[in-house]
Amino acid sequence: MNMVGIITKKKLGQALDREEIDFFVEGAAKQTVPDYQLAAMLMAIRLNGMTAQETTHLALAMRDSGDVADLSAIPGIKVDKHSTGGVGDTATLVLAPLVAACGVPVAKMSGRGLGHTGGTLDKLESIPGFQIGLSEEDFVRQVNEIGVAVIGQTGSLAPADKTLYALRDVTATVDSLPLIASSIMSKKLASGADAIVLDVKTGSGAIMQTLEGSIELAKAMVDIGTLAGKPVSGIVTGMSQPLGTHVGNALEVKDAIDVLSGRTKGDLLEVSLLLGSHMLMLAGAARSEEEARGKLTAALDSGAGLEKLRQMIAAQHGDPAVCDDWTLMPQAAVIREVKCGQAGWVASMDTTALGLAAQAMGAGRIRKTDPLDYSVGFILPVRIGDRVEADTPFCTLFARNEIEADAAEAAVRRAVTIGDAPVERPPLWYAIVTKDGIRKACIIASDGAGGLFPDRTDMQSKNTL
Repeated sequence: MNMVGIITKKKLGQALDREEIDFFVEGAAKQTVPDYQLAAMLMAIRLNGMTAQETTHLALAMRDSGDVADLSAIPGIKVDKHSTGGVGDTATLVLAPLVAACGVPVAKMSGRGLGHTGGTLDKLESIPGFQIGLSEEDFVRQVNEIGVAVIGQTGSLAPADKTLYALRDVTATVDSLPLIASSIMSKKLASGADAIVLDVKTGSGAIMQTLEGSIELAKAMVDIGTLAGKPVSGIVTGMSQPLGTHVGNALEVKDAIDVLSGRTKGDLLEVSLLLGSHMLMLAGAARSEEEARGKLTAALDSGAGLEKLRQMIAAQHGDPAVCDDWTLMPQAAVIREVKCGQAGWVASMDTTALGLAAQAMGAGRIRKTDPLDYSVGFILPVRIGDRVEADTPFCTLFARNEIEADAAEAAVRRAVTIGDAPVERPPLWYAIVTKDGIRKACIIASDGAGGLFPDRTDMQSKNTL
């Protein structure tokens, strides 16, 4: 077997067998296949696609290229959650403690932010002293003791994916659906969870910006999980605006604390309850979304969710007092209140541009080695569909200096369109994908970008939680 023959076969649009995929992946993991051949293979996959069976084989081969976590010492069904990435997406910090407070163990490995999207680990590290590196033994012990842990992925997890991901970034093959699906699922399957809930974003801040593409990605990942013998649910949620109102690492931790303390409601809470409900159902802790939501809401109202976050922070050597005083986290030198400056309705947001504005302030990184400023970012309280006046608060900037605050204000203003006519608020979710089919929300609207459509399935649902 040789790499040229495998590349040629995929170049001609033919399906690869398991042995050919294993050879390709092993070459990537052990670096026995040169980068130029790996790059050629990636482009052949990007141009000709893969069948569901091929994509599953690719995900499993990448999973098996390194260590696979053994969580069998943790009783119960361990359910993981993964987001395809977005702006202001702090759902993990809300739902992980809430789900754990409902008695379902949450043993989660998360990643860092890159580009316009934020990373859960970066947010957690804005908490003084918080440690994201635990041994597998300590990871399991913490989950058994308090029910929840969120840590970084080990360096030996899916090494083939690390090699191929780096090449995809420089060969214009990032937007390949089978490569995206297999990359995500290889790491999720290697993380040792018994079941997985996928939060697949759609809209201006998502990796897949059309609804059709997002549903297709969700289905591909559910298919991989099903063929791998794991229960998987894919929920397509909106990213046409930041999920939470806070963007930036310490600010997003504050947003999660505000939600868990009951001080704020809104989209971040609602999406967290939706995802958390499906986690409880996959764990067998609830029979319906309504029952699961009731349990999560009870944990929220009683303060059990916030207490679980405190316990996790303390267990991972952070300062749990941040749950009562967020100013114990890094604070920006410049804080600027900005008004809307005009009357109208918030018509749209370029969410990727908003993420890049935070990145330019120092909240994100262009390269994985870039340092972060945990204190910077912005609070954007306006939402699409809101009526605003000239003196309505538009955003609050947290910057390192006045020059960067000026640049950030200009960037945020460019990213948010205020129009003369009322617009509909975008839905929180669009579809739920399982092995049994696709349930689409009842949406009767069109934004001219292929993002919204009427429900055309027999599995209809109101777009409420």
